[in-house]
Amino acid sequence: MKTRLAIFDLDGTLVDSIGDLAVACNTALALRGLPQHSYEAYCGFVGNGIMRLVERALPEPLRSPENVALVRADFVAYYTDHLDVRTEPYPGIPELLAELVRRGVKLAVASNKFQAGTEKVIRSFFPDIRFEAVLGQREGVPLKPDPAVAEEILTLTGIPREQALFVGDSAIDILTAQAAGIRSAGVTWGFRQRTELEEAGADRIVDRADELLDLF
Repeated sequence: MKTRLAIFDLDGTLVDSIGDLAVACNTALALRGLPQHSYEAYCGFVGNGIMRLVERALPEPLRSPENVALVRADFVAYYTDHLDVRTEPYPGIPELLAELVRRGVKLAVASNKFQAGTEKVIRSFFPDIRFEAVLGQREGVPLKPDPAVAEEILTLTGIPREQALFVGDSAIDILTAQAAGIRSAGVTWGFRQRTELEEAGADRIVDRADELLDLF
């Protein structure tokens, strides 16, 4: 059956954003004299939203809801103003998106990044690409791997789930697709390892952006 909708994860899938995420979190930690982390460590911290990122970055004895909320606020303030300093689209992604649009495929983003940050990244790096929906973390909406965001996109676009493909770099994305009854494609250029995608049961795993075109 023809694939008419592509739902993309954002960080680690469309854009390499780990540098800006790491600097923003380290800046927030430094404001309180707390230990900082390497870029490699942040690859394991991201994926479950900003609250979990901050929680993982804090020393375990300091992971109280109050501390997490304070550091999160500092993170968001810094990151919102600096999210395009080190971030860039992965090789072949702008061309992939343009070709999908040319083929009449509808595009959407489903991210666990906070909504304002998700929207700003898309505006900054893909200003000429039409997305039917750009959805991040919002009040009252469960984060991935809960299928709520995927279901919302299906409703907004009117595309049957059998004609949709969910593309992401982590098990979180593959599990989201499975929960929503959508086919999944795992990408190996992101923040996680191929083995994670294999163990999660991705329907397809690709190493280059143009390989995704075979699924449309």
